[in-house]
Amino acid sequence: MKQPELLSKLTLEEKAALLSGKTVWETRDIPRLRIPSIFLSDGPHGIRKQAGTGDHLGLNESLKATCFPTAATIANSWDEELGEEIGRALGEEAVSQNIHVLLGPGLNIKRSPLCGRNFEYFSEDPYFAGKMAAAYVRGIQSQGIYACPKHFAVNSQELRRMAMNAVIDERTLREIYLTGFEIAVKEGGAKAIMSAYNQINGEYANENRQLLVDILRNEWGFDGIVITDWGGSNDHVKGVKCQSNLEMPAPGLDSAREILYAVEDGKLTIEELDLCVDELLDAVLTLSGEGQRESKMSGQTAGFDVTAHHELARRAAAESIVLLKNEDSFLPLKPKTKVALIGDFAIEPRYQGAGSSMVNPTRVDSMAELIQGYDLQLVGVKMGYSRTGEADAAMKKEALDLAGRAEVVLYCFGLDEISESEGMDRNHMRVPQNQIELLEELVKVNPHIAGIMSAGSSVEMPWHYCCKAILHGYLCGQAGAGAMLDVLTGKVNPSGRLNETYPVKYEDTPAFRYFPSTERNSEYREGLFVGYRYYDTSGARFQYPFGYGLSYTEFTYSDLDVDESGVSFTLENTGAMDGAEVAQLYIGMPNGKVFRPKKELKGFRKIFLKKGEKKRIRIAFDDKSFRFWNVKTGQWETEGGESQIMIGACVADIRLTGTLVVRGNME
Repeated sequence: MKQPELLSKLTLEEKAALLSGKTVWETRDIPRLRIPSIFLSDGPHGIRKQAGTGDHLGLNESLKATCFPTAATIANSWDEELGEEIGRALGEEAVSQNIHVLLGPGLNIKRSPLCGRNFEYFSEDPYFAGKMAAAYVRGIQSQGIYACPKHFAVNSQELRRMAMNAVIDERTLREIYLTGFEIAVKEGGAKAIMSAYNQINGEYANENRQLLVDILRNEWGFDGIVITDWGGSNDHVKGVKCQSNLEMPAPGLDSAREILYAVEDGKLTIEELDLCVDELLDAVLTLSGEGQRESKMSGQTAGFDVTAHHELARRAAAESIVLLKNEDSFLPLKPKTKVALIGDFAIEPRYQGAGSSMVNPTRVDSMAELIQGYDLQLVGVKMGYSRTGEADAAMKKEALDLAGRAEVVLYCFGLDEISESEGMDRNHMRVPQNQIELLEELVKVNPHIAGIMSAGSSVEMPWHYCCKAILHGYLCGQAGAGAMLDVLTGKVNPSGRLNETYPVKYEDTPAFRYFPSTERNSEYREGLFVGYRYYDTSGARFQYPFGYGLSYTEFTYSDLDVDESGVSFTLENTGAMDGAEVAQLYIGMPNGKVFRPKKELKGFRKIFLKKGEKKRIRIAFDDKSFRFWNVKTGQWETEGGESQIMIGACVADIRLTGTLVVRGNME
């Protein structure tokens, strides 16, 4: 036990009461023993602490905080150091608002592009998602608070999320849906975990002994606290038996009574109760101790540098913007180019998702406001379309007239706020039709169009031929407008790479027939073949591959060397501009006996090079490089034989290939 003396002083009733929340966001305090309450808050990409009475739906306005780009956006940076820096900033802002546990990051797998919460998640790849999440966790926890990765586990669907049963085989569970959490715990050192609403193979995640005890605590060595999702406890006693420490939000004292009755009836032992209480007590005392700074100022943004955090949000957005298309080197724009800025999003940006992650930003930049500060000739700004999807002939005509007077059209478009949100999945992957109709009319008036997209998840792009260039900013936070203008004008060389595959159409996706489930069971029949693992292995077509993104410069790969501990190669910037490349390590075993995807991401490095500069790059293998989950033996094993080692600019653009004979340990 970590707090045996304090535990011995608690009454049975107090122990039972401690394991559920006092308010929507606070734990219970025990004044007679000087046990304080701690405060929990949403915050995957910005703090959401409500100013008045807390409510789970976020109806009351929250305190002002920096709205950083969402996780799906920052994932496109492929930069762990940037993730850790954002984590530190989130931690600073949490401390300034007396928050002890930050509920994030989210790292569920993007099983389907239609999941309404994909904007909060890092990737379709578990290794990559785990590495980025671990970086966030390290940054957040460096400020003396706890990060709380979520939602553990297999929460890749919003429809009926509180009752859905994920039916999944053990190997897919381990390799795809748990690996990211394993990395967040082992490498990030996460001190809290949020359990998911859903069932896994018939048992709710918060009451799943295999998940919470056998894997999380015993196998991974997690020694922190497990917190339910808000309203995610179905059997409080069973959750406590599985070492789920805190039921949220505030169920009153009914949950405490359930525990008392269970102890009295022998369904719950004192030892099981004490173990759960002790872990929570230790967290409360650690978080409320001297390491916690209290705000010394009144006001909404006390204790952090508002301007510095806004600049960090801008730099993060710039590093995460993905250049998808650049026909005939259309971008960057030349100085003095006559441009027409068209699109509602240019005036009122779409910069974050909806739901529990919604932040009340310290400020919000727009392209319409900032473009005057760039060396461009602005001929005008027009909305062009209605944000809510209705046709508007007058708006369209104004935009078309403006486009005809410009050399280049900057067209800002994408998914609106109601297209993707927590609590519901998307019905399709299309951009609202009125926006596309305008684009198709614009190209007839002026073929020189740079499409500037805002969306938190992948979309179908049958209209891509209308654009000479396409820049995707995802949901780029409160400072994204300046970042986008920096990239458009060449002040910043785009270095973002896609965290997910873009299909040609939704029907091409691997879970198409199974997502979302029409019954309570959601069958994960595609197994291991999620995202690029499916497209790459099957040869199915795609619009843009995983890891893809263009640059204003060129990079050359050479001199691959493979040894037992990793790979080395030379990377050279052979273009005319300084820039950053994301080198990606993939491993496959084409002649292996074990059924597996053609190749899987097992490492990555983001490298900045000045024009003409070359560097020798090293990417090490780790314990996840060659393993697979053997369902017969119930353990991780390595198949012996010749593995193919690949270095690429994306999964579909392999530049260097080597081999390594790996010693196996299969039983």
